[in-house]
Amino acid sequence: MTNKNQRVLITGAAGFLGSHLCDRFVSEGFHVIGMDNFITGHKANLEHLRGNPNFEFFEHDITNFIKIEGPIDYIMHFASPASPIDYVKIPIQTLKVGSLGTHNLLGLAKAKGARILIASTSEIYGDPLVHPQSETYFGNVNTIGPRGVYDEAKRFQESLVMAYHRVHGLETRIARIFNTYGPRMRLNDGRVVPAFIGQALRGEDLTVFGDGKQTRSFCYVDDMIEGLYRLLFSNYFEPVNLGNPDELTILDFAHEILELSKSNSKIRYMELTENDPLQRQPDIRLAQDLLDWKPVISRKVGISNTFTYFAALPREQLLRKEHKDFTSRNKEK
Repeated sequence: MTNKNQRVLITGAAGFLGSHLCDRFVSEGFHVIGMDNFITGHKANLEHLRGNPNFEFFEHDITNFIKIEGPIDYIMHFASPASPIDYVKIPIQTLKVGSLGTHNLLGLAKAKGARILIASTSEIYGDPLVHPQSETYFGNVNTIGPRGVYDEAKRFQESLVMAYHRVHGLETRIARIFNTYGPRMRLNDGRVVPAFIGQALRGEDLTVFGDGKQTRSFCYVDDMIEGLYRLLFSNYFEPVNLGNPDELTILDFAHEILELSKSNSKIRYMELTENDPLQRQPDIRLAQDLLDWKPVISRKVGISNTFTYFAALPREQLLRKEHKDFTSRNKEK
């Protein structure tokens, strides 16, 4: 693989995973073109790249026509809301970025002769009836439930990508990403890792939905970025699970956060949300065989790093319950 003078477009560049991808590709010597409309992304996630000659940024909504001058060698499509709170507030945008946005990027990839990797999700498996989930499982999704706007956007995205691969011979890669965490997550985005850490730091009770026996498998961001990087440069075009198979219950995770934070917070049980998956664990044997990849960072180390990041945030940001990027300009249209 050569990267001298090669250019990569990363959509969702100001988001959690997108910003870490920008760092990785810049460090590898690529010229990175970041793109985001800041509907859920944060400008602060890219501030450290300001002035870097190997990084440029365009504020743009990819559901509109995309025009970029010059060659593009690779596209990493990571533009999408990615938490249940987002789906409720901006469901139409969630559907549009997975459909119209993906279509625009596939057209751009075709025009530029670029290889494109899309960020799919473990949510395409829905509330799984097979455990752990392998790439051959077709899923159990409620198309009209509150989570359906995200699940179906990603399922359609995969179908569209495979159609472009088969019809146009486009070089495509599909990453099915399982729960990932680390620095630069939005503190109040509704996902369990920042939710528990934020509550502990504020001295609030940790909210566990249902009985807490539902399971999750958490992958640290550095491991995920390594897997994505290897997948892009592999020769495999069908979906690949990326995640950490180390499974634990939400209740056990809550106790881990309480122990780490030394908080006096207690656990408060709330009604289980609709269509919340009861089990989530990736089968990563394909990634191990194809990419020689598996997570190497322990949850103890990863959660400690993430906790340190959130604890260092300004107090006014720690106390903010509503993310500032959800403003009137983001009303559905």
